[in-house]
Amino acid sequence: MRRTMTSRYDVAEHLRTPEEMAAYFEACLEEANGDAAFIAKALGDIARAKGMAQVARDAGLSRESLYKALSGQRSPGFDTILKVIAALGLKLHAEAIRS
Repeated sequence: MRRTMTSRYDVAEHLRTPEEMAAYFEACLEEANGDAAFIAKALGDIARAKGMAQVARDAGLSRESLYKALSGQRSPGFDTILKVIAALGLKLHAEAIRS
């Protein structure tokens, strides 16, 4: 029997345009269920797609601290999240939940 070869899927390789990045982030916000580390990981995916070094410079953070903050292993501070979102050219928005 032949073995099937697989490779690890990296969403960052498929985020090419600002519109794709925004759509991915929006979908992650909807799926997060309040999990800040999940949101941080999603921002890390987008930052890798855009170039981590450039995003770190634009956010005023070191590359190492940006990697740690967006690893998904911890919840970064909201100020860091806001800096990264701005550096990625994204924005947050709110809408009322209708019940």
